[in-house]
Amino acid sequence: MPRHIPQKTSIELEPHQVIIKPLVTEKGMHRSTRCNAYAFEVNRLATKTDVRAAVEELFEVKVLKVHTQNRKGKPRRTKMRFGYTKPWKKAIVTLDPEHHIELF
Repeated sequence: MPRHIPQKTSIELEPHQVIIKPLVTEKGMHRSTRCNAYAFEVNRLATKTDVRAAVEELFEVKVLKVHTQNRKGKPRRTKMRFGYTKPWKKAIVTLDPEHHIELF
């Protein structure tokens, strides 16, 4: 399976282009209440500094650290056809203890 690996580019992403959506899962909600860390699906071209700037601008909070993960697409099958889900990038953003993000 050939995977597309994004090349380093000089594309400037706007904050609303960097963050695609928040990931609301059981583990993510536990992490947000205990560790003040929130998970987001982000653009695959975004760097940690892009994610930090986007979260600080969009949610008006102070970010302490950013962890990123490149997630592989999973194999899926429909009748006789095989394919893969799209690969995506996940960012876990830890906030300053004084700040919180209200997702609901």
